Amino acid sequence: MEIIEIFGYACALLIGIILGLIGGGGSILAVPVLAYLFSIEEKAATAYSLFIVGSSAALGGIKQHFKGFVDWRTAIVFGIPAIIGVSLIRKFVVPAIPDIIFTLDDFDFTRRMAMFGLFAVLMIPAAFSMLKKREVKDENKNHEIRYNYPLIIIEGILVGAITGLIGAGGGFLIIPALVILANVEMKVAVGTSLIIIAVKSLIGFFIGDALIMEIDWQFLFSFTFLSLIGIFIGSYLSNFIDGKKLKIGFGYFILIMAIFIFYMEFFI
Repeated sequence: MEIIEIFGYACALLIGIILGLIGGGGSILAVPVLAYLFSIEEKAATAYSLFIVGSSAALGGIKQHFKGFVDWRTAIVFGIPAIIGVSLIRKFVVPAIPDIIFTLDDFDFTRRMAMFGLFAVLMIPAAFSMLKKREVKDENKNHEIRYNYPLIIIEGILVGAITGLIGAGGGFLIIPALVILANVEMKVAVGTSLIIIAVKSLIGFFIGDALIMEIDWQFLFSFTFLSLIGIFIGSYLSNFIDGKKLKIGFGYFILIMAIFIFYMEFFI
């Protein structure tokens, strides 16, 4: 095993540790780790990321369920259009994207540039969602859940489509949508979003990728297992480390990673 692969597996553990420490965000590193440290091409990298993100979110979602922070009805209402969105994108759209989308003079705009470029762009709002201080709502305020069904369906399909294209969970889009469109309390929105991310990511992977793509299951299970172990380590370390300060630092790190990905894809 080469040194860069050892570093890659260490990053798999780090992804889980970050998830355990700050409750989210770590799996956004899965795609760049798979692409740049393991040299996995873009379709497989985003597919593998769906499985890793889905498995990690499932573990986190189960933990939140036992704490009482998951609203299953909301998860179903929002999750169904999200599942439809990610499944359609992975099964029909991604395979149909040509290797070279267009050519301008001597410049070839490739599928990899499109997918990773979009990924880098969406890392920016994800980073700012970590840098932004969340306002804690009054616990005594009425949190009766009210569904804006048309907007929830549109948002769900949009989030599912984004997940399908870039292989990230999209929690930074789901959580505000649950708070604004369904009046869900923040803690419940976080827990419910994990269930939505888990279901749509795993179903999108199995329907859109596992049936038509050759999967290196041994590698994928090893990477995912290390990430899940990291979640338990991170949860333990959260008893001693200030997660809020760490979250701000990680937000800046994601911004740097977005610039790095854009530079690697469009200038190298």
